[in-house]
Amino acid sequence: MDPLHDRLAPALAGRYRLERELGQGGMAIVFLAHDLRHDRQVALKALRPEVAAEIGAERFLREIKMAAGLTHPHILPVFDSGDANGLLFYVMPSMEGRSLRERLDRERQLSLAEALRLTSEVASALDYAHRHNVVHRDIKPENILLHEGAAMVADFGIGKAVSQGDRSITQTGFAVGTPAYMSPEQSAGEAGTDGRSDLYSLGCVLFEMLTGEPPFTGVTPQAIIAKRFVSPIPKVRTTRDVPEALDAAVSRALARTPVDRYTTAAEFAEALRAISRASTTGAHRTAKDAASVGPAAIGVLPFKNMSADPENEYFSDGMTEEIINALGKLPGIHVASRTSSFAFKGKDVDVRQIGEKLGVTTVLDGSVRKVGNRIRLTAQLIDVASGYHLWNETYDRQLEDVFAVQDEISHAIVDALKLRLGGDQGQVVAPTKNLEAYTLYLKGRFFFAKLSEPALRRSLDLFQQALLLDPALARGYAGIADAWCNLADDWVAPDDAYPRAKGAAERALQRDPNLAEAMTSLGKVLGWHEWKFADAEAELARAAELSPNYAEAHYVRGTMLPCVGRLGDAVDTMRQALVLDPLSVHYSEWLARFLLYDGDYDAAIAQGERTMDMDEICHRAQHYIAAALLAKGDAEGALSWYRRAQSLERAPRSWDAMIVRALAALGQKDEADAILARLEDESRRQYLRAEIIAMGYAAAGHLDQAFASLERAYQARSAGLLYLHRDPGYEPLRGDPRYADLVNRIGLR
Repeated sequence: MDPLHDRLAPALAGRYRLERELGQGGMAIVFLAHDLRHDRQVALKALRPEVAAEIGAERFLREIKMAAGLTHPHILPVFDSGDANGLLFYVMPSMEGRSLRERLDRERQLSLAEALRLTSEVASALDYAHRHNVVHRDIKPENILLHEGAAMVADFGIGKAVSQGDRSITQTGFAVGTPAYMSPEQSAGEAGTDGRSDLYSLGCVLFEMLTGEPPFTGVTPQAIIAKRFVSPIPKVRTTRDVPEALDAAVSRALARTPVDRYTTAAEFAEALRAISRASTTGAHRTAKDAASVGPAAIGVLPFKNMSADPENEYFSDGMTEEIINALGKLPGIHVASRTSSFAFKGKDVDVRQIGEKLGVTTVLDGSVRKVGNRIRLTAQLIDVASGYHLWNETYDRQLEDVFAVQDEISHAIVDALKLRLGGDQGQVVAPTKNLEAYTLYLKGRFFFAKLSEPALRRSLDLFQQALLLDPALARGYAGIADAWCNLADDWVAPDDAYPRAKGAAERALQRDPNLAEAMTSLGKVLGWHEWKFADAEAELARAAELSPNYAEAHYVRGTMLPCVGRLGDAVDTMRQALVLDPLSVHYSEWLARFLLYDGDYDAAIAQGERTMDMDEICHRAQHYIAAALLAKGDAEGALSWYRRAQSLERAPRSWDAMIVRALAALGQKDEADAILARLEDESRRQYLRAEIIAMGYAAAGHLDQAFASLERAYQARSAGLLYLHRDPGYEPLRGDPRYADLVNRIGLR
């Protein structure tokens, strides 16, 4: 164990539990820690003792306190700081493995739009800090973290703390700043460096995002620093075709003399936004022209809850989802799915970025205020290309008029986009006349969207309460079917959950024969549990036809296609679901899974990483990355990913068997067998996925136990068996006649 850990852990024992080291730098060591008071994971940075001694506790804590006062959407907050047993530390949110550096290491260059957006976000953070008299002094890709795609600047205050007056600690052996990104005046140790030094560093970062390397490189730090004093400022356009205005903006940020750079970070950010607007005008015009002869494309952002009671958030979310569903039924209009639209909830994102990410040309935004039996709903339709409002309206109504409001909004949007639409505009039909039942239904959908076991069970209870008040509420039964389908396999035995889902879906369809949500749930049961693949595909094709914007119907149909020998079509269908719901973590991870089954391991890894860019704790994406690495012969890499996935709280225990696969490949038989023994014991007390455990047994060479586990999965009708003939985890079993018999019994092709 590191001596610093041994010294720090007991000093912090009452506040933090140090779990493991995350990384080291020249000045600090970073630990993953558990905040005992708030029950959360945090990143704890401890300065090296020699650095701490040089700085002094008083100066360090003063500067960190100033940094902790910075509150900005693109600044990583400081939770805590202090002196523990003579060691100086500070605490931040845990964002392990999500830095711009790691992304550049993977991709080397970013798209023009992404590079401009991230740089603008960092510049916005710097402008805020500079206006509060805080200069960062160490802007580099390692200090720019990515949270749900947005830039977060870390380590404010540290550069100031490790400077003494205007003298850098570099004189005593410690580097303040990083040579590849350090401004000339900071490199020279000049007095009075200001925010323009940060702009120089940010210009270096932007240069690297565009070209794949910093503007000045060399074999030693001294060589790098020397180049920025004697070599010409490099041009981005010598290695990449970018607008001339962008090349000029980067060159201005990299000017040797501060007075020749942008005056403020805000000025730099605005210059970049202007370039972004100019560079995308052509693309937006093309999209707009195409929309005039094809489907309009609209994204509905989550309506803001303006009620005094935060509990009413379920109502604002529910109204958003209802409007998405209503618009999705209109002819000639493409509507981004709920999952993707809700990815922007609570975020201040430019409408052009939203349009780019959702693939839409218009955005509907609004708010809901619910007070007693009255609602006030405001809505505005915005053109993505111009940023102009096409339509806006405020509705003050009684709660019982909620469905009329939804209908009016739908028709107002049709009118605003009338050149793009045609045919029957449809009408919003009230699902129930019982407002209390409708309110309970909306609450049920609110909890359903959280997709955890407790939330799904809460949604079941709310849907059932709604049905007690209105037994004719078809969508209440559809919600129950959805919840049971999501609980199946990982949390509830499939032979218990799926029959409940089927009964609820059939009752929903008795009340509304054209309810696509219920058809989709029925298709899941027919395909995933009853293994009637042709019947399932017919049901799902009808659901997709009735509700072409319902991405879930396309996704579920995609899951059926490998079972009938159409794996290539399954990949294409999953991509189609992602077009409809481009920010869906679930669909993205399934695409990675099917690319794995198709033997395209590099593409599977890339798709898994894209999934983790959307949700860094998506355990299935990590598993598919690991499986692809294992298939490529990298057992060490696979083991690391498997352990990382299974360390997550949301990871089902049965998937520990995947760790066994990597251990077996590495010849670590004792640990592999110990995990299998534990899983076998746990499976006697609770439901675990037997087909997953079978992969562990197969990898460890215990073929009889593997087939016994598969037989248990077969008797339980586990959905995981549908890919028995595709998943590389079953490769050790494929020469055994028992394998062919099982494939035939399931009916796979």
